[in-house]
Amino acid sequence: MKLSLIAVGRLRKGPEAALVADYLTRFERIGRNMGLGPVSVIEVEDKKGGGKPAEAALLAKALPEGATLVVLDERGTLLTSPEFATRLAGWRDQGQANLAFLIGGADGLDASLLARADLKLSLGKMVWPHMLARVMLAEQLYRAASILSGAPYHRA
Repeated sequence: MKLSLIAVGRLRKGPEAALVADYLTRFERIGRNMGLGPVSVIEVEDKKGGGKPAEAALLAKALPEGATLVVLDERGTLLTSPEFATRLAGWRDQGQANLAFLIGGADGLDASLLARADLKLSLGKMVWPHMLARVMLAEQLYRAASILSGAPYHRA
C-alpha cells in the first residue's frame, strides 16, 4: 500500500525535516516487508492567498485516485498507537492501494475535504504547527510498522 503525506506549506531544511525523513525511512525499511510503503511527501502552496478553498483545490489535485483519505484535524478521532497500527493493517489487508494523509494550513482544512475523509485523525487536543504535525505523523507511521512487525520500539 502506497502512502502519501500531502501538506500545505513547505518544510524547510532543519531539525523537523530531518526527523520526518528519518522516521519515514525507518517506516519504509520495516513496512516494505509488510506491504506498507513507500511514502511520498507532497507539499502544496497557495501563493495567491485564496485561503482554505484554494488550499483544498491544491490538496485534492495532489490526491492519488481512489486513495483512502485520512485528514488531520484537531476535532478528529483520538487513537492509541496500537489502534492506529490496526487501522493501517486493516486498509492494507482490504487491498487498499493508496492511503493519503492530509495536513492543512494555518486555518485547517476546508469543509469539502473534511466531508470526503475516511478518517478524521487527531494528534491530540492541542493544535500543532504543520511542521510538528508532520514529525508526529511520521513517527506514528514508524511506530505502527514497528507494532505490526512485533519490534520492541513500542513499549506501552
